[in-house]
Amino acid sequence: QVRLVESGGGLVQSGDSLTLSCVVSGRTRSIYALGWFRQAPREKEREFVVVMSWSDGGDTYYADSAKGRFTISRDNAKKTVYLQMSNLKPEDTAVYYCAVDTTGSRYLDSSPRLYGTWGQGTQVTVSS
Repeated sequence: QVRLVESGGGLVQSGDSLTLSCVVSGRTRSIYALGWFRQAPREKEREFVVVMSWSDGGDTYYADSAKGRFTISRDNAKKTVYLQMSNLKPEDTAVYYCAVDTTGSRYLDSSPRLYGTWGQGTQVTVSS
């Protein structure tokens, strides 16, 4: 099994930057893609942010809300995936999760239902 541990959340002001980390361990060879999702207060569904292919090519796909402000990257030696967030807005306030797709059934899919393993989440709060 794959285990995911997020960290790096916190309270920041509008316009600030923050970098989240997701440490990946376990059966990493079973991973096809790793995605970042978020769940805002009072929202029932988790919202797609970005996904990265686990292959060496590292293809990415961003949600419109993340384009130009968020960047996903990976440090293979540290087995860590990062989500760099800049120009944060109050509407970015949410619990952020990383999750992995171990099915490979759809390439770079944005649906949270495809992702079977999730981290515990890290809270990001952006004040205005």
